[in-house]
Amino acid sequence: MANGHGNIPEEIIERVLARHDIVDTVGKVVHLSKQGKYLWGLCPFHSEKTPSFTVTPERGVFHCFGCGMGGNAIKFRMEIEGLTFPEAVRIMAEESDIPFPEAGGGYVAPPDPERDRLLQAYELSAKFYHYLLKNTEYGKSAMEYLRSRGFSDKMIDQFQIGFAPDQWDRLLQFLERRGFDPPAMEKGGLLSARGEGKGYIDRFRGRVIFPIAGRTGKVIAFAGRILGEGQPKYLNSPESKLFNKSRTLYNLHQAKASIRKTRQIVLFEGYGDVISAWEADVHNGVATMGTSLTEGHVSLMKSMADEIVIAYDGDRAGQAAAMKAIPMLEGGGLRVKVALLPSGMDPDEFIASYGGERFRNQVIESAVSSIKFKLIYLKKNHILVEEDGKIAYVKEALPIIATLASSTEREVYLREIATELELSYDSLKQDCNLLRASMQKNIPEGDNNDKRWNNGRHKKGQVQTPTLLPAYHVAERRLLSLMLQDPEAATYVGERLGEEFNIDDHAAIAAYLYAYYAQGKPPDISLFLSSLQDDRLEKTVTSISMMDHPPGWNPQVLDDCIREVRKYPVQRRMEQKREEMIQAEKSGDFLRAAQIASEIIALERQ
Repeated sequence: MANGHGNIPEEIIERVLARHDIVDTVGKVVHLSKQGKYLWGLCPFHSEKTPSFTVTPERGVFHCFGCGMGGNAIKFRMEIEGLTFPEAVRIMAEESDIPFPEAGGGYVAPPDPERDRLLQAYELSAKFYHYLLKNTEYGKSAMEYLRSRGFSDKMIDQFQIGFAPDQWDRLLQFLERRGFDPPAMEKGGLLSARGEGKGYIDRFRGRVIFPIAGRTGKVIAFAGRILGEGQPKYLNSPESKLFNKSRTLYNLHQAKASIRKTRQIVLFEGYGDVISAWEADVHNGVATMGTSLTEGHVSLMKSMADEIVIAYDGDRAGQAAAMKAIPMLEGGGLRVKVALLPSGMDPDEFIASYGGERFRNQVIESAVSSIKFKLIYLKKNHILVEEDGKIAYVKEALPIIATLASSTEREVYLREIATELELSYDSLKQDCNLLRASMQKNIPEGDNNDKRWNNGRHKKGQVQTPTLLPAYHVAERRLLSLMLQDPEAATYVGERLGEEFNIDDHAAIAAYLYAYYAQGKPPDISLFLSSLQDDRLEKTVTSISMMDHPPGWNPQVLDDCIREVRKYPVQRRMEQKREEMIQAEKSGDFLRAAQIASEIIALERQ
């Protein structure tokens, strides 16, 4: 039996949910603490200081009382990693060694013609650019450039590097001959509009093309590096139905196997660094999409790894970017190390100069702790042979060391500074302890002080404010809550109320529940969530499943709720009739007003 999410066989979904425990899945991203029957943590989907995000192990669901986000383990992976339902199920199946049928073996992708057509266009365009690089006169200068950078033919083929000639319409003609619609291709980022009604031109011209793949390995965007001088040096595809740069990491589709084994990611700045490192047997390397590190990147990496090695350029800009990335990564719960490169060198240049083995041993495996890196970074800003320089450096270094919880770690760094600068260790320790005491006093109230990166993720206005629900609304939620737990309760309600819920979403959920139980399915909220086809309904079901009431049900409880649900439309009609009666009296039609009054009395009796 297949469900609405792309006709993936339900037995696959059931096995995936059985093998991916909700606590383990969420716990890789969110620090959870047990309180009663729930596990609580800080929501990864909106900014909060006090935990309102819950996981209920026995029901297999997560729910945030703050922003309303909720669902099962598959839904969590979808939201954290920016995946479609089929992509999430496929990835989770692969992780658990569950065979996943291909399209010809029973799995049919959900219809999305626009997305599918754009994927086709990118796949063909990548092959076209790769062909132009390797087999035409246009690509000769680009091949010379790539070889001068140390890129072998094997690397060029593996990463499908290509070249876009410096012509206005080479790709446009290629796509039009294959029946692709230019406006759709412009929307998807392959073409640019000349102007209102003036047609289209190639977006990438005179550039070496690096295809960017999504988690499943399909090309979803391009990065084009200009050949020669000019600005911008790198041009990325714009955001599209396929491509979200703040949730995409270059080479993740190839690196994920190594990441899964090592639980470590090497984070580079550039595409060339990733490719050169791959050749040097560093197969867990990824890069951001020509943009600063985002919270989306952090969440994605946290879902796969425990440790990040930052391998940015050795120049001032690269080191400053590393300093900026450290608090975001650590705030996301990741261990951070920083690879040290000779000043001015990037990883690509280091490998070309000294070889892959030395890069692995002396750069990646010798990466220093984030604290050590911060101290080295600060040291460069001061002249340490002068007393003023020493004092200024110590003033900046102590607050960094004081944040360390381990007294042993603090001692190691303080002794290192004392020896290097010929200062008293005891004095440094005393100053550090005073600073720690001062910092403890100034910690503001709240639970998110060590995760400040998350505090700006969503505007405060987006968090739902609890409101008192009307009686019929509460009754409908209570009915659905009992129906979720017991097929007999669903049968009882179905026979007496059917889909006559006042709230459309509740009526839809009831209809799905009746169909779900008709297939002989067990009362499993996590599994039921995967049968829904609507994001809003999933959140509503998760919210309803969090309702507390005594286990079991009896006809009186259900009858009371059903009566409340049926009463509401009668009350609404009475209100409308009263308004009509007032209007009739105002217009002098007293006969009509008396008639309406009798109708109101009949409704009251009902």
